[in-house]
Amino acid sequence: MSSFSAVDVIAAKRDGATLRDDAIVWILDAYVKGDVAEEQMSALLMAIFFNGLNPHELLTWTDCMIASGERLNLQGLSRPTVDKHSTGGVGDKISLILAPLVAACGAAVPQLSGRGLGHTGGTLDKLETIPGWRAFLTNDEMRDQLERVGAVICAAGQGLAPVDRKLYALRDVTGTVESIPLISSSIMSKKIAEGTAALVLDVKVGRGAFIKTIDRARELAATMVSLGSSHGVATVAQLTSMDQPLGRAVGNALEVTESVEVLHGRGPLDVREVTLGLARTMLELVGIHEDPAAKLDDGSAYEVYRQMITAQGGDPDATLEVAELKDVVLSPQDGIVQSVDALNVGVTAWRLGAGRARKEDPVSAGAGVMCLVREGDYVEAGQPLFELFADDDDHLTSGRESISHAVTLGEEPARGGRILLEKISAK
Repeated sequence: MSSFSAVDVIAAKRDGATLRDDAIVWILDAYVKGDVAEEQMSALLMAIFFNGLNPHELLTWTDCMIASGERLNLQGLSRPTVDKHSTGGVGDKISLILAPLVAACGAAVPQLSGRGLGHTGGTLDKLETIPGWRAFLTNDEMRDQLERVGAVICAAGQGLAPVDRKLYALRDVTGTVESIPLISSSIMSKKIAEGTAALVLDVKVGRGAFIKTIDRARELAATMVSLGSSHGVATVAQLTSMDQPLGRAVGNALEVTESVEVLHGRGPLDVREVTLGLARTMLELVGIHEDPAAKLDDGSAYEVYRQMITAQGGDPDATLEVAELKDVVLSPQDGIVQSVDALNVGVTAWRLGAGRARKEDPVSAGAGVMCLVREGDYVEAGQPLFELFADDDDHLTSGRESISHAVTLGEEPARGGRILLEKISAK
């Protein structure tokens, strides 16, 4: 019989006490086995939400999450391994460009990705709009593709940090998603178990991000960098702005099409800037001295992208689906665009059918928003601001209602601002 009780562990954290290592090990193991009830773990998550975990508690908590499943072994590859993780944003299609780009420069990029939830898009949802492409690979298939192609984007296997799946679902329905210790342990347990030698974290901050303020973004970034470094993973965080959507396309197939444009050396300048900034940091971490801009412009990155899609059963030449119904949102007056609210645009894409409210919900491949203006643009009355795409009238109507306040117009020049804000490295 255990010397621990779930109620005692909950009460200790509720009262602000430091949890013992063996108490953390016990409660996470008991939760996975079903010996700790969902309502008890919900109470503990809420206690952590309010009282946090100190660095040692967080390290033990993360270690237990890693130990709950398997760890991939990527040693022996002919290329150094480096990955990127984004905390989620609106129009964030960077992984689709970045993984083949960094591979074209000589690294191996094992990108284990997820699906969208709420107003943020998921990389797997985007790639699944490509006919034939499959998200699920065995560990051997993943290693083989990394050796042959240099890049793989796929779903995390069921054996990787399985306790995280249970905790993530519970956090989603208990209002504890925004806890920095819980976000950090969720992200880093999977990335450490993935086996990569180096990691760059793209921490989004602003209206369209889960983290709204720069101070909270710094705290989250520093916490994750510390966890990575403690586990022998060379880790750097890049804070990037998510006040307005990234690029023009927001929606699954729309974003794949825009990604291919960037891989051809074209596309929105902000997407290119973020991609190249992250690529340079990733290459620096693994000691590769290549210019990623050259690989983007000479077609090398696009060729690796084609190989990556083909290796996972996809057709890189396929015409991607666009939703049948389209509506154009016009400017009601003349003015200078003061802001394009990323959260509003993300919610609109979700209501058009491009996103999901629950993990099990389906998503539309062709629904979404094309943003035709950016902060600082001058527009005239009647000029198109957005194009909306949906599969049916109900979704189109819902999206039209949501987008109505996404753009703020004024007479003053827009303030503008940097996209790549700052880097945070291990101390």
